Amino acid sequence: MRRVCLTLPTNRACSATIRSVAEEAAYGVRHFGVEVRLLILDSSDAPVLAEHRAAVAALPPVPGVVVHHLDEEGQRNFLRETITAAGVAAPERMLDLMLPSGVSYGACTNRAFLLAEALGCSSVHRRDSDSRYQYLRGEPVFPLHHELTALGRRAAELTGQVTRSRLDPALAERPVAMVGGSFVGEMSVDVEEIRRLDPAVYEEVVGLSLPEGYPEIWRRNLITESFRGAGTAAFTDDLTTLTTVSPMRVDMCNIAFDREVYARVPLPPALDTIGSDYFLIHLVHDARLPGVLHNRHIVNFHTNERRSDEGFLSYQLRFAKFLLAAPHLNAVYAALRETGDGLLDGTGRLRATAVARSVRDGVRTDPAESLRRLDVLDRAYRTLGDRYATAADLLLSRRDRLVDEAVRDMADFALLIDAWEAVTRAGRAHPLRAAADARSAAEAEAAPDAEADPNAEAAPGAEADPGVEAAALPLHPVKGTA
Repeated sequence: MRRVCLTLPTNRACSATIRSVAEEAAYGVRHFGVEVRLLILDSSDAPVLAEHRAAVAALPPVPGVVVHHLDEEGQRNFLRETITAAGVAAPERMLDLMLPSGVSYGACTNRAFLLAEALGCSSVHRRDSDSRYQYLRGEPVFPLHHELTALGRRAAELTGQVTRSRLDPALAERPVAMVGGSFVGEMSVDVEEIRRLDPAVYEEVVGLSLPEGYPEIWRRNLITESFRGAGTAAFTDDLTTLTTVSPMRVDMCNIAFDREVYARVPLPPALDTIGSDYFLIHLVHDARLPGVLHNRHIVNFHTNERRSDEGFLSYQLRFAKFLLAAPHLNAVYAALRETGDGLLDGTGRLRATAVARSVRDGVRTDPAESLRRLDVLDRAYRTLGDRYATAADLLLSRRDRLVDEAVRDMADFALLIDAWEAVTRAGRAHPLRAAADARSAAEAEAAPDAEADPNAEAAPGAEADPGVEAAALPLHPVKGTA
């Protein structure tokens, strides 16, 4: 039976999202006959973690859905075992890159990738805790439908199953590597207040996120579209496109990758850097791997935490680090585009060595560009005044450190790519794999004639596995860490 990983990384209260994602997992089982491992990677503090445990415990059981709810202690135990088994150099450093002390959008997803390998999953489907599903005629609109329909299949097989094709016919024999949609609702990067306060400052600041060289009219259009996803239009009917998916058209809250992508190349583990988890979207596009773009967009919303003074400053720091990472990443993306099919080996699989080479070249971006960007932010934020001036003071106090961190983040990424093959190999050999296979075999034997029934009804929810897997990977670790 096909086994997939639906993952929800979180560091905030999101019990309602847990229940909704569990419904999506049940939908996958009911309509596609797959086994869904619902993986909740929880970095919340102790009180919120307890709320999440209660929410998971209350989920109605659904055969075929298994929940793994791991706090940071449970994640760290798994990582330490796997990294040790991999025999990589500097194992403690590798552990820090996989589970750093601060917020890392790439690292949390890398942990999901590695656990998916250990669980024997063929794909990873990511959702975020600050988003929810759209509804049509009272029913949630799940992206998993298109993800399970297309992922891993030869692009040519999807003829007649997508609304339209924009794919180069020469790529028709390649498998679909990624399926994604975007979001509706609030901006993915919380800069709307800047636009309201001063549109000119907004254009200058958001313009820092774009690569150099665009004609001015294109640049203005890109600034207008940036961070807005699919706008605000409600879902009314499916529209799917077989194509090499533009990174501008999808969001990481609504994405799924085939394991042939994430088992070969990880995401940048950069700390406190918005947008660092979008790397694989660019890589799939630049390697000319087929994808499906759909319009089952997820609703994005902003949580209250970033409205507080402390949350505001933390967010502005992450935004600044995103803008400092941009020239490094843009240089890498340009190199990937130029390499094109050279990113694939003779069997059509991604070549991690080629990616690592481009990332190392990206380390050598002129630091003067980072300093210029900090100057732009300083001037812009002081123009806005009030708490933006406070944010300018914070960035000024960390000026040299931020420039150095942007360089070090790229070097760390290259280091992680080098080790990734060994780490994922060790993940696949983890006892979790045997436990997951044994469970699937037992369920298949118990219900040998069970098939997916699109008309069948099943209660949404999940079956928490109390048996053999609980010993190998705690579902609800006794101790939680903030």
